[in-house]
Amino acid sequence: MSDALVSPPVALAAGAVSLVLLGTAVRKLRRGQRVPGSAGSGTVDDVPAGPDEHLVPLMGVMGAFVFAAQMINFAIPGTGSSGHLVGGILLAAMLGPWAALLTLTSVLVIQCLLFADGGFMALGCNILNMAVLSTLVAYPLIFRPLMRPGATPGRIAAASLLASVAALELGAVAVTLETEASGITALPLGRFLGFMLPIHLFIGIGEGLATAAVINVVRRYKPELLVAVRQQTKPVRRRPGRALAVIAAAALLLGASFTWLASSDPDGLEWSVGKTAGTAELEAGPDGAHRMAAALQERTALMPDYNTTLAGVIGSGAILAVVFGAACLFRAGQKP
Repeated sequence: MSDALVSPPVALAAGAVSLVLLGTAVRKLRRGQRVPGSAGSGTVDDVPAGPDEHLVPLMGVMGAFVFAAQMINFAIPGTGSSGHLVGGILLAAMLGPWAALLTLTSVLVIQCLLFADGGFMALGCNILNMAVLSTLVAYPLIFRPLMRPGATPGRIAAASLLASVAALELGAVAVTLETEASGITALPLGRFLGFMLPIHLFIGIGEGLATAAVINVVRRYKPELLVAVRQQTKPVRRRPGRALAVIAAAALLLGASFTWLASSDPDGLEWSVGKTAGTAELEAGPDGAHRMAAALQERTALMPDYNTTLAGVIGSGAILAVVFGAACLFRAGQKP
């Protein structure tokens, strides 16, 4: 979301909720990762886990991978729109929901500050809509209950599709409700929602297929990288350095090639705004809060709109450094 869709009160409310959940995630990582139980309760915290020595480097490389993957907009045939991956379900399957929340939030923060992708004032809304709804809602309530030990590739694909579609549709509803509550744009709720839901259904299907493909490859060749496997088996003494290097290399490759692979069509939100309002370029509010947010973002955005072919590589490297550094700090405070 851009700042033009969000009023200061809505931004503050979403930011407060996001901060509370991020603080909870930090506390849980310090105490040790917890994952949903296989008994079927579907909650985020029902099975405590021991120390996870692979979590710190995995957060870094997966954050870089998701950042790079988000830059590759794929065209949605027959619509004139495009979509990109969110990555919340994939991150939660690899890291667990709370570590995934922190990792995806780091991606969104770097995108906002370094590349002016998403509004500075709307950052709390974007964290809530993209990170929270995918890692703390769609993953524990849909993906995990559908998974079983020894799940077939088809079952993994079904769980990934359903969870990804749910996450994208919930995010689309949240965007329209936040826009409606802000009341600063000419975007009627019903008409706006009528464009947002169908286009994000297609994006969710694309995300689900990509998520299933990655999880199935990881499960076949390096299953200990999946959080459920790590928590159900004895610790693996051998560090997965080669696998992490492969993921990091894939992130850099995606980041280096985004300018050639990404569709130039507007993404689902921009397309929906354009169809509803007649233009995708909405002006931010004239109040002081919007002006201050725009000025702050202008100072931090060294590569606005990814205006260099190296943006993907630089961004992936920044995510790797930020997530790895933050995860090390969090782990330093973990209880044994």
